[in-house]
Amino acid sequence: METYNIEADENWKGKRVDKSLADYFDDYSRSFLKKLLDDGNVLVNDKKAKPSLKIASGDKIDITIPDISPVEIEPEDIPLDIVYEDDDIIIVNKPKGMVVHPAPGHYSGTLVNGLMYHFKDSLSGINGELRPGIVHRIDMDTTGLLVVCKNDAAHNFLSEQLAVHSITRKYYAICYNYFTEDEGMVDLPIGRHPTDRKKMAVNYKNGRHAVTRYKVLKKLKNNFCLIECQLETGRTHQIRVHMAYIKHPLLGDAVYGPKNQPYHLQGQTLHAGVLGFIHPSTKEYMEFSSELPEYFQKLLKQLEL
Repeated sequence: METYNIEADENWKGKRVDKSLADYFDDYSRSFLKKLLDDGNVLVNDKKAKPSLKIASGDKIDITIPDISPVEIEPEDIPLDIVYEDDDIIIVNKPKGMVVHPAPGHYSGTLVNGLMYHFKDSLSGINGELRPGIVHRIDMDTTGLLVVCKNDAAHNFLSEQLAVHSITRKYYAICYNYFTEDEGMVDLPIGRHPTDRKKMAVNYKNGRHAVTRYKVLKKLKNNFCLIECQLETGRTHQIRVHMAYIKHPLLGDAVYGPKNQPYHLQGQTLHAGVLGFIHPSTKEYMEFSSELPEYFQKLLKQLEL
């Protein structure tokens, strides 16, 4: 069970409780949050809150997230873009808008639901029932490559490579503002944002070591740039946080960058385009690449100088 005790500030003032909860807990579905309200797990000034209640500055908000009962993750016939498959691994090219593994409010339509349908029991079990085969993840609105393991030996072997930062991971993004240097490195610790639960941040006190190398590939119209980012570590939202911190937020990223942009994008323009590692059985280096998705290519044409 998790509890949150919040004193409403200007960000909450005048908003309905249900809308405020949706903004604060962006990883929970609206139906999940509605059930919290219906079950009396949201109190405002020690009274059960109705969804339509308007919040005033200084209100005391107490939220209880009950322990999640074990759920049965159902296999679903979701089309998957399989780039490569053998007895140990599967390389998947994930589309925009797909969550990688089930979480509260997202128990269907995930990559794991699709993997369970197409590969049945041929997935590693190290990360538990909700994340079979999943070694690493990418954000819902990030596209591109990730590796899935079919057995525990392969999973352990690849996890060790992740731990020592020897896996090649190159991402392509469109970001705001021209650079003074064509390449550079951001070496800043990342942790949970001190006041906003749904965000990560550069956090010197409680953050973990994080390194992103970047290279400008092309200048674009309207002060945008196409960049390549290579991860040396793999913290949550790492590229998005690091680039925003150095004043180059990703186009479309309403969490870390401008909320309004004229291109009607669904989240950040970020694509995991290159993935390379030592194969768990052959012990040979393998590298895979993925073309930029169609929306990304169209946007680049639109922004060409």
